[in-house]
Amino acid sequence: MAQYTKCVGLDVHKDSIAVAVCDGTTEEVRFYGTIPNTEAAILNLAKKLSGDPFHLSFVYEAGPCGYVLHRTLLEAGYECRVIAPSLIPKKTGDRVKTDRRDALMLARLHRAGELTPVWVPGSEQEAMRDLSRLREDLKAQERHLKQRLSAFLLRNGKGIPQKTTKGTPRYWAWIADLAFPHPTARIVLQEYADAVKEIATRIAGIEAQIVRELESYSLAPVVRALMTLRGVDTITAFTVVAELGDLSRFKTAPQFMAYLGLVPSEASSGGTVKRGGITKTGNGHVRRVLVESAWTYRFPARKSRRIRERNEGQPAEVCALAWEAQKRLSFRYRHLTQAGKKQTVVTAAVARELAGFIWAIAGQVMGRSVVLPAPVPGERVLTG
Repeated sequence: MAQYTKCVGLDVHKDSIAVAVCDGTTEEVRFYGTIPNTEAAILNLAKKLSGDPFHLSFVYEAGPCGYVLHRTLLEAGYECRVIAPSLIPKKTGDRVKTDRRDALMLARLHRAGELTPVWVPGSEQEAMRDLSRLREDLKAQERHLKQRLSAFLLRNGKGIPQKTTKGTPRYWAWIADLAFPHPTARIVLQEYADAVKEIATRIAGIEAQIVRELESYSLAPVVRALMTLRGVDTITAFTVVAELGDLSRFKTAPQFMAYLGLVPSEASSGGTVKRGGITKTGNGHVRRVLVESAWTYRFPARKSRRIRERNEGQPAEVCALAWEAQKRLSFRYRHLTQAGKKQTVVTAAVARELAGFIWAIAGQVMGRSVVLPAPVPGERVLTG
């Protein structure tokens, strides 16, 4: 039986891993060396360091190398934690950074219990998240290409006719009939137009794949339940669940809101209380889609045909929460707007409360009792 824990700090890179080791029997933290970043080298390291009376506990920072190392060590029976880089304590005056020093720091802070682990998704969850981020990346490319096409038309004095919407068949027919003094300009226009159409087709294919994945995705019931909310369609609900997984790991709604960076920042000292804009920490992908969804609450609450269709087959408790969200958030949006708050401030405040309802609905689906925080009279509105 292991009597001591040997903490192993790993500074992971594409081709190499710097290793530092320490344990509870001495204050010494020693640098073990650098090993190749391969499965065989990792398991060989673990075998050399293990042995009674020591229990191995590995730790490394979350980064571009993903969770392959984490899964390799877990499958081999070792303890491994992936650490949030932004929450690692750092000395303000320390200006020297090397792989060796980073590994030593990780081992020392892990032994002291000063590191904050991140949630590590399973293979299915990571695949769903990659699918969601693929669509997001393609949408960013599409937006860039559309901007380039519009800029080309503007440079050449080609204004879009009235009552013509970009991306419609009428718009593309107008593009096809444009004439330019030089034939090369026509080629450039055609290449831009073809690129926009091609990436739009790829995005449509990815969205169709998302719908197909919902047939077998283990968290598909949560995705469909979230779609009972106004402004939360298939893509938005899938993005939330694919990025965050099981939301029941958040014990309270305020904890979930804080994780998404939708709570006010604060810099108070002594008797001075100073709060600023939202922290914008945590998962930016989910924060973005929630802010986009918050704009829909500028309209009065009502059960539209689309919402009624999405409510079909959902538990009564979920539908009741979604309707309560509409009433509360539509009033919130209208009240803050009438108070003279900026639209960006209003949508941030509504997005924060929408996150609370998402947490509550996910809890209902997962069989956990939930209690939403009651509105605080005179509550300060989020800024930024």
